[in-house]
Amino acid sequence: MTRTIRPSLKIIVAAIFASGSLAAHADGMLPATTVVLVNEADKEASMQVRNDDPVAALLYVSLEDIPEDKEPLLIVTPPVTRVEPGASQTVRFILQNREPLKTERLKRATFEGIQPKDPNAKAKLAVTVRQNLPVIIHPKGLPLNKEPWKLLTWSASKDSLTVRNDSPYVVRIAQDLVLQPGNASAELPNPYVLPGQVISVPIKGTATAVEFTPASLYGFALPKHQAPVTAGQ
Repeated sequence: MTRTIRPSLKIIVAAIFASGSLAAHADGMLPATTVVLVNEADKEASMQVRNDDPVAALLYVSLEDIPEDKEPLLIVTPPVTRVEPGASQTVRFILQNREPLKTERLKRATFEGIQPKDPNAKAKLAVTVRQNLPVIIHPKGLPLNKEPWKLLTWSASKDSLTVRNDSPYVVRIAQDLVLQPGNASAELPNPYVLPGQVISVPIKGTATAVEFTPASLYGFALPKHQAPVTAGQ
């Protein structure tokens, strides 16, 4: 089954149970888009985040590195701010690279709203909705490519499938793969293939083609794509 690539939405629940009533509420900090795109030429990008709840809340924004790329390239401001109900807050992502970028880079940004506790509730159920969005940093002078998955190359040996990304683009695709002929399945370790990355996954049998679901720039699932698979060594 193919999974749609979209921003992960984690709900963290902290509960304190006591006798009497149980109060519960889920906050609603909503980013305006499903991806943060930072162009090196602009040196920064901004995101509007709206508080859809009827009460004010604190908006916490943080940056996360992916395991393959730990270089600190961005700062976020403001990292913490109070947002009134129905109001929006502009969050800026400022690029701090020392050397010109040669390829796209991938980071993550977490948006979390925390509401004040209700002093009148005898028992409290605090629900925090945390949205974790991809951040793509695009090099200056590199043309945008709406179909970077077509630049991937695939090869297969007797027991493994290898995908190689020799392009300067971050390619986001669903992890579930279908091999042809035979509809055998394989799975990538992550929903992305970074520039210069080579990934091998185990398979049974051989394959001449691979089907996968690519994602648009904003993370929406696109029609399935079939790519040829060459014979490896």
